[in-house]
Amino acid sequence: MKITDVKAVYLSRDKKGTGAWQEYYWQIVVRVDTDAGVTGYGYGGGGEPGRLIVNGHLRDALIGRSIGSVEDIRRVWDHLYFMSLPYGRGGIAIMALSGIDLALWDLLGKAEGRPVYDLIGGLKKEKIRAYATGGNLSRVRDLGYTAVKRSHQWRSEADYESAVIQAARCREMFGRDALLMFDCYMSWDAAVALRMREILDEYAPYWFEDLVTPDHLTELAELRPRLAPVLLAGGEHDFSHHAFAAIARAGALDLWQPDITWCGGITAGLRIVDLARSHGVPVCPHRGGEIWGLHLIAATDCMDLAETHPDRWSGGKDEVLLDEPVVSEGRIAPTGRPGFGVTPRPEYT
Repeated sequence: MKITDVKAVYLSRDKKGTGAWQEYYWQIVVRVDTDAGVTGYGYGGGGEPGRLIVNGHLRDALIGRSIGSVEDIRRVWDHLYFMSLPYGRGGIAIMALSGIDLALWDLLGKAEGRPVYDLIGGLKKEKIRAYATGGNLSRVRDLGYTAVKRSHQWRSEADYESAVIQAARCREMFGRDALLMFDCYMSWDAAVALRMREILDEYAPYWFEDLVTPDHLTELAELRPRLAPVLLAGGEHDFSHHAFAAIARAGALDLWQPDITWCGGITAGLRIVDLARSHGVPVCPHRGGEIWGLHLIAATDCMDLAETHPDRWSGGKDEVLLDEPVVSEGRIAPTGRPGFGVTPRPEYT
């Protein structure tokens, strides 16, 4: 199959005035067409700038290239990475590349009548344990979750007490055997983390996520042993296997969380998983319960744990994909349909 067209659509959001980056540079849908009449769809990031990168430079670099194997997709990834290197290597350029890569995996799966997890190497996990980020705790419990993550950004001394209240409430509702995690979103420091480790000890948190920024690798490496057995998790803001190689060299994290729609797609995700295996580090993709990460988890030695946001299943204008898998009895699984098994709503194609 030869690529005949590439198009990205930006899923613009209503700005709420919070200044959050998602209001400006959220997800893009990428479509790749071929002369065989097969179309693939992928999810990337970078907002309007990401859309422009895909529809301009990267599209011109893709037209006429052949896709007939996984190795072809890897070659395309390396080609686009090199072509975009002067302005890329991370951030919006790799977010844009992610959408193309995922569309190519979807394309190949559809052409061969196989789900992406089969292209990766076959199904290793039929049903994956899901964890809930956010959402009403009562509803989360009713959906059968046995793992939850709560957001807890540091602002003042009062946040010590609020963390304990959150942890106590989760243990009350989900029991001692449930996994409990905290997303710090780069707002804690070493002193806060050590104090949280102390006051939350009786609630047995599993990990602290995104403690500080991705630039603080040395500080994270020094803090890791002092927080044990709580794991230091992160990586959603890191791009490609090159960034994770730096994390590995620094020994900065106990658990890696690449976002498959931002870090470079399945191709980069597989390279990150291989790198993690060689260093004995578990991988639990950020937003792994979304279809793009779910296939990677199902077909590799990623952890049997997938992040989901239950509020996404309420439908409405934010719903982008049709036929997405949802959690049942605390577990989630990809479908056996070709490619990723989903299609964007018509307005996003």
